[in-house]
Amino acid sequence: MKKVIYLALLGVAFSQLHGCAAVVVGGAAVGASMATDRRGVGVYVVDQEIESRASYNLTEAFKDKPVRFDVTSFNRQVLILGQVADEEGRARAGEIVKAVPEVRAVFNELTVSGLPSLTSITNDGTISSTVKSRLWGDDRTPGTKIKVKTEGGIVYLMGLVTKAEADAAAELASTTKGVIKVVKLFEYID
Repeated sequence: MKKVIYLALLGVAFSQLHGCAAVVVGGAAVGASMATDRRGVGVYVVDQEIESRASYNLTEAFKDKPVRFDVTSFNRQVLILGQVADEEGRARAGEIVKAVPEVRAVFNELTVSGLPSLTSITNDGTISSTVKSRLWGDDRTPGTKIKVKTEGGIVYLMGLVTKAEADAAAELASTTKGVIKVVKLFEYID
């Protein structure tokens, strides 16, 4: 009887979505991601908010400039990648992100240069995907708990890991085709 009631309630809930299967699938993916994350749910949500606010604030502050930003927050530590026109813009971007509520630290890895080519951006995406796949496939690393970002062939690794997990992740990343350098921005839980 309980099973029938549960299925009926589930059916009613789905009927109210009016074809929004993407909401259900997306929500399930986020839920699964949070379930395997070493951060608490509250910190996970705060990181999402930090990324949204920082990205918005940077876009507004530089809307008339040829810039590119990629903002990643993990455990309230923020990595900024991308390109700006000058050192003043780089410093200003760092200050804008530091001003976002809940931010503990900022790793400002912006470069002063022109915008990258589509080929460069695609290569970086391929490197990140390859590194993630290698992390997921290796028993020494908690692949689902490590964020991987690549900019100009430089791989940035973020997460809450043990020293052994960090070393294994860095070794896997550094031996991936196309990787120039690996930067560990881990927090250690040893």
